Formats: sequence, C-alpha cells, structure tokens
Amino acid sequence: MSLPYAEPLTVREPRAGVIPEPPRRGEPGGEPCAICSGSTTSQLWGDEHFTLHAPVGCSLPGSLWLASRVHADSFADLPPVVAASFGPLVARVERAMLATLPEVGRVHLYRWGDGGAHFHVWMLPRPLGMLDAMGHFLPLWEDVLPNVSDDEARAAVEQVAAAL
Repeated sequence: MSLPYAEPLTVREPRAGVIPEPPRRGEPGGEPCAICSGSTTSQLWGDEHFTLHAPVGCSLPGSLWLASRVHADSFADLPPVVAASFGPLVARVERAMLATLPEVGRVHLYRWGDGGAHFHVWMLPRPLGMLDAMGHFLPLWEDVLPNVSDDEARAAVEQVAAAL
C-alpha cells in the first residue's frame, strides 16, 4: 500500500449530510472571493485568461496553482474562449515544470472546488523516483511530508514562470 499512514486503517461512517451546504468563499452569503480581492499569493505569471501562483505551506517544490481571471465557479462556467485556452496553457505549464525542475517525475493536475467559488486548479509535481506517491496518493503524501520554506516553493515556481 502506498498510503503515508501506518496500518491498520479503519473505515469510519460518514457524518450526516448538511443541506443546504454552507456558502463558500465568493458565493452569496459567503466570505469574499480571495482570488478576486487579491488576498492570495501574488501572481508570478499571467496571460489574458489565467494567472499562475506559488502556494504557501507546501511540501513539493514546484507545486503551483492556476486561476481564471474571470470569476467563474467551475470549468463549465468559464466563457468559451477562456475554457478553450485552458488545455494549451496546462500543456505549456507542464512542459515548463518538466524542463526547469529536474527532480520532477510527473505532473498531476487537480481541481477541488469546495473551498472557494473561483475556478482554480493545482499542478503538483511528483518527485522523481517517489513511486509511493503515484496517482491519487500524491495529495496524501503532500499533506504529510515536511514543508519546504515558502521562499524555496516560490523560487521553483518562478523558474517555471520564467520558462513560460
């Protein structure tokens, strides 16, 4: 097993559902959108549709996130021209990550939309040779590995941004 936890693991019952779900950041009744208000990490690169950012508190140097400039909740909500530019941009960023960060084995793309109602995706680099972190195990390992300094994390993303 590739989980970063000791065995035996036990299955727990899910909690009762909460309906209606509480509002997320950027939704009516929720806190303001952190991306639109500029209260996230500063952009290190951008084009007319997307911005690229380094995270804080991460364990995988080169981890980054892309956000749409337009406030849209999901991929389906993006204007067609923005949605059409997404695939080519992800390919460019992946090529830049692999070209500038030799310790990266693969690049994984993740989208979670539960924290805020603004389209953004994470690109996480799987460390070269770290086969325990293959596939869906990478975010679990990212959570438990020791964090690199925010300066180190930002410097890796700055290399990627420069390659774009």
